[in-house]
Amino acid sequence: MANDNLQVLNALDVAKTQLYHFTAIVIAGMGFFTDAYDLFCISMVTKLLGRIYYHQENALKPGSLPPNVSSAVNGVAFCGTLAGQLFFGWLGDKLGRKKVYGMTLMIMVIGSIASGLSFGHTPKSVMTTLCFFRFWLGFGIGGDYPLSATIMSEYANKKTRGAFIAAVFAMQGFGILAGGMVAIIVSTAFKGAFPAPAYSVDALGSTVPQADFVWRIILMFGAIPAGMTYYWRMKMPETARYTALVAKNLKQAANDMSKVLQVEIEAEPEKVENAPQDGANSFGLFSKEFLRRHGLHLLGTASTWFLLDIAFYSQNLFQKDIFSAIGWIPPAQTMNALEEVYKIARAQTLIALCSTVPGYWFTVAFIDKIGRFAIQLMGFFFMTVFMFALAIPYHHWTLSANRIGFVIMYSLTFFFANFGPNATTFVVPAEIFPARLRSTCHGISAAAGKAGAMVGAFGFLYAAQSQDPKKTDAGYPAGIGVRNSLIVLGCVNFLGMVFTFLVPESNGKSLEEMSRENEGEEESGTEMRGANGRTVPV
Repeated sequence: MANDNLQVLNALDVAKTQLYHFTAIVIAGMGFFTDAYDLFCISMVTKLLGRIYYHQENALKPGSLPPNVSSAVNGVAFCGTLAGQLFFGWLGDKLGRKKVYGMTLMIMVIGSIASGLSFGHTPKSVMTTLCFFRFWLGFGIGGDYPLSATIMSEYANKKTRGAFIAAVFAMQGFGILAGGMVAIIVSTAFKGAFPAPAYSVDALGSTVPQADFVWRIILMFGAIPAGMTYYWRMKMPETARYTALVAKNLKQAANDMSKVLQVEIEAEPEKVENAPQDGANSFGLFSKEFLRRHGLHLLGTASTWFLLDIAFYSQNLFQKDIFSAIGWIPPAQTMNALEEVYKIARAQTLIALCSTVPGYWFTVAFIDKIGRFAIQLMGFFFMTVFMFALAIPYHHWTLSANRIGFVIMYSLTFFFANFGPNATTFVVPAEIFPARLRSTCHGISAAAGKAGAMVGAFGFLYAAQSQDPKKTDAGYPAGIGVRNSLIVLGCVNFLGMVFTFLVPESNGKSLEEMSRENEGEEESGTEMRGANGRTVPV
């Protein structure tokens, strides 16, 4: 079927930017706001959880989560996210984007509230229920990745598609920022209402009983933006590309888009009736034809996302430990529990405000001008450079006179992660695969990313421990130290730069042109030249 000649798809490709585009960005973007808030707010309360539930009498340092508990609390949501990405990615191609979209949001709302209500009389029972609910929270978050990206790509026009998809993802930056701000506000309010001495003055009294409400409020707040978006998600029509190309209902697609675009669109049902049912474009995900056309593309999107997330989530989840190691956050024993939450949240909010959020929006501004490939390659390159610049002279950065320099350099790695592969790895899989497999392939790519996040969450926790067994956190074996961990992350970023060459440039092309859904089998072995001049087999 000559999909590129369907009037409804042409109308979408050439549509002027209008209100419905921005409405779709907000509706899809609020899901990502919630995703980021839920995934990263846990890093601001893990030290508080250690103080509350794992206090030890006469210990020189405040209580901390045991290694296995800390790994589970930090990483279990990623396990759920990975499962959700695969399941809902597949389901979105089977049932349609809209039918599944509200389902993921409700799981996120319930998971956020339940995480804050984690119950039990012992530390083990509280942590177990917290991990259980965060797994299902992650499951809902996972579904949001392929569905939001696919919906936005299928709604957008050719000219600004990259910016629209990137804008949805950029809401993640505001979610990270909101997590820090909520933690600052809640910890400040409780700190003022329930003053307490530092741990070194009164170990037991430094953690007031009311501190147990702080982490619960912070986790539950994530349900609010998700719940506010549910009604609007249910009102969105199914994407025209799914309705026309997968459900084969051109009349419904034309009706839906006529209302959205406010133009008259012809249904053209004869183009479906005359289309061969078993043509070259009916291949499945596990077919030789898919492997030949899109095998390298899927390897490229999955591998770059996997490598990116090892570094990105290591940096995000454990920046509090890095800041403590260089002395930017005072030693834990000099603060009470709520003051520590405040200091950690303030540091992470500053990083988000100065580097994370601007990085996302630089991508939005430039992705349709310089292309996906250039931004991703540049991002990985500078992440590699700055990571090595931090790691090699690491002792220099730990000196008190140079700490501000360390924070600036560290912030730049975040900036180029977001003005780079963290955004483009989300955008490209939503553009280059056929409509009937688009959500599935995006889910596979995103799941590879979360596998990388799990490596970062579990591995970096142990790796960053001091090489001196006497200087490790309680219960941890000796690691390779922060310096060597940063060197490893630099090498990971370099590999990401190499695998970027497997990813085609999709800038300025229609989705059907990228996926070759409008061509027969005899044309499928040709090469596609991207905006960067590379040729990629399709």
